[in-house]
Formats: sequence, structure tokens, C-alpha cells
Amino acid sequence: MKKKILLRCLIGAPIGLTISTVITVIISLCTGHGDFYPAPHELIELCGSEIAAVSVQTVCSFLYGAAFGGASVIWELENWSLLRQTLVHLVIVCVSSFPMAFFMYWIPHYFWGALGYIGAFIAIYAIIWLSMYLSIKAKIKKINNGLSAKEKTENR
Repeated sequence: MKKKILLRCLIGAPIGLTISTVITVIISLCTGHGDFYPAPHELIELCGSEIAAVSVQTVCSFLYGAAFGGASVIWELENWSLLRQTLVHLVIVCVSSFPMAFFMYWIPHYFWGALGYIGAFIAIYAIIWLSMYLSIKAKIKKINNGLSAKEKTENR
């Protein structure tokens, strides 16, 4: 299990960096007026230079992706309920990503900004849980219908 978590972290890290980079390009396209904004202005001020801010953001993007990647093994724990998997994954990802997102100024530094970030996580997880629940329920119904049809055929 530890090996699988490590492998997922190693796969997730570059994915986190890629997503972070794509987000900076999208933000720059939407608000940049032709300029590229590689990091939030507040982070640049905090770090003292643009290159320092981008370096810190790069490391945090790797860590962010690694946290998501490593936590993905939770979905494979078949002896856990879907609700338990979802809640544990939510807690791990939120606890590991919130401090980074806050420090990186990816979220506003006021109460409603932080609450919005956590609320978005909870809403996303509610959607994930509901879609997975409905998918599993449909699969179970299909299996049960197949068993019922087989049982009827055998009873003839």
C-alpha cells in the first residue's frame, strides 16, 4: 500500500504542476491584457521577486498534486463504504491543500474567501459522492436484474 501511495504521489506531482501552469495561463488570458501573470501579486510581494514566487509556487504545485495523487488510493479500499472513502479523501485533500492555497494566495485572505474555498470542496465532493452512489446503485440493479433473469430461466 505504501508503494502504491508513493507511486501515486510521484504521478500526481507533475500533474499538479501542469494544472497550476494551465491555470496561470487561463488567468493571464482572462485578466492579463496581453501580459503573463505567473503568480499572484501578493505572493510575489511576499517572496520579494517574481522568480522566487514562481519557484515557491512550483514546489507547492508539486506538493498539491502529490497530495491528490497519494489520496487517490482511498477510492480503491473496497472494505470501506463510499461515504467513508469520500469523507476521508475530502479531509486529507482539504487539510493538505488549504494551507498551501492560502499561503500561495490562490484564495482570498479573508473569512468568506476561505469559507468559499472549503465550501467549493464540500460541494464538489457532494457531487462526486452522489454521482458515484448513483453509478454503484445502477450497477447493483443491473446485477440483480441479471440474477433474477437467470433464476427465472433456471426455474423453467
